[in-house]
Amino acid sequence: MRTPAYILILISVILTGCPTPKVLPDVPRVEFQSFILEEKPNPLGSLVLTGDLTFYFEDGDGDIGFLTGIDDELRPDSAKYNLFLTLHEMVDGVYREIDTSELESKPFYRIPPLDREGQNKTLKGEIEVEIEYYTIDYDTLKYTFYLMDRSFNRSNVDTTTEIIFLDWKEKL
Repeated sequence: MRTPAYILILISVILTGCPTPKVLPDVPRVEFQSFILEEKPNPLGSLVLTGDLTFYFEDGDGDIGFLTGIDDELRPDSAKYNLFLTLHEMVDGVYREIDTSELESKPFYRIPPLDREGQNKTLKGEIEVEIEYYTIDYDTLKYTFYLMDRSFNRSNVDTTTEIIFLDWKEKL
């Protein structure tokens, strides 16, 4: 008995129409996309210089993001935040890391949980973080940054482009 041609065609369409999902590592990966400086109104209506950092991310097991907890003040920064930025100031044509231990506002951020429904937990997308500058202490800087997932897997480190504040110092 011969199999009708339409059944063979249907089977081949089903097999080729459902590609297997790309398997990504459980360790997140980040890739710098852009950094844009602009003035934006804060909640009180005052204009504040704001930097919008945008980066691409992917994570194979989809465990990006931390929940806000009651005991956050007791946790170390590595268990409270999941996006870590390091500032680098240009001095005499060379970048040097800025010690942020004395800063009241640390360059750490919490990305909220990004959960995906279904069997495939892989997450990919862009994240945008707003950084407000109430004072401008630098002429030129750049950031290095990395992301930590809920399993405490640390992503690669990526770097922003050069961020020049000279024009903004004159305006503000």
